[in-house]
Amino acid sequence: MAGSPEQAGGDTGAPRGRKPVRPDPRSGPVALLAHRLWELKDEAGAPSFAEMSSRLGAAASKSSLAAAARGQVLPTWETTWEFVRVLAVDRLGRDAEEVRREWRGHWESARVESEEPSVSPEAVAAPSAVTPEPAPVAGKRGSRAMLLALVSAGAVVGVVGGVLTFGNLAGTPSGTPSGREVQAEAVPRTETVPQDDSAFVGDITIPDGTKVERGQTFTKVWRLKNTGGTHWKKRFMTRTNNTPCEAPERVPVPATKPGETVDIKVDVKAAREPARCKIFWKMTNEEDVPVFAGKNPIFLDVTVK
Repeated sequence: MAGSPEQAGGDTGAPRGRKPVRPDPRSGPVALLAHRLWELKDEAGAPSFAEMSSRLGAAASKSSLAAAARGQVLPTWETTWEFVRVLAVDRLGRDAEEVRREWRGHWESARVESEEPSVSPEAVAAPSAVTPEPAPVAGKRGSRAMLLALVSAGAVVGVVGGVLTFGNLAGTPSGTPSGREVQAEAVPRTETVPQDDSAFVGDITIPDGTKVERGQTFTKVWRLKNTGGTHWKKRFMTRTNNTPCEAPERVPVPATKPGETVDIKVDVKAAREPARCKIFWKMTNEEDVPVFAGKNPIFLDVTVK
């Protein structure tokens, strides 16, 4: 995608009149990630964050993109990917999968290295076995006293053994649970979440590069396929940028079961003057949250004569 470099005094995410302060990559893993984002931004012609979130079609706000570049807090992967996608893939023309793998690695490294080391709980010492002193044996009461001593010793050992066994069942590595405990551990309590995924089938109307008349109204249709295991309900295609052509902010996606295809229709009015209109849409839920943040948006690309 073509684009003009950021002009002096343009929106860089810093207060007007100031140059943005770039993070020192030596100050930490999050700052290093932000430094890499700045390098990519420069390589792509230094577009402003406002331009990235509007005309270039990043499904992230201007403030979120600017925060990611400050290097103070680790951005979400979704924000990081949108920052990278519109520059490396859409603007520089690089392979989306290769770029995604590379930057996912950068982001994961920053996440892992920035996490504080977990404080391991202090080891709890196992109770030591108590050996009772034998009761004194005297005269005719010797046999009875010895019997009582043995019974007492057996009771103490039984209690200690129970404590040790309970400790093992509670998490001591050497413990080997049996019976009901084995059955309980064998049944995980987590639920499997169906995979949610989509695939672009093709443009049904208005292929990319179509020339339209000024003021002309037309309908763009794309076809998508539900390739995941989730029934699409209350989904929308939400516009992520502005162009001289007029188009709705969002259009509903008809309910689509796994394995089915669906046609997405958008009514567009061409600009009143000659222009190029490339409009991006991302699938969102009813709260306008992107559903497939890591996927490229679908788009309309026409030239107004």
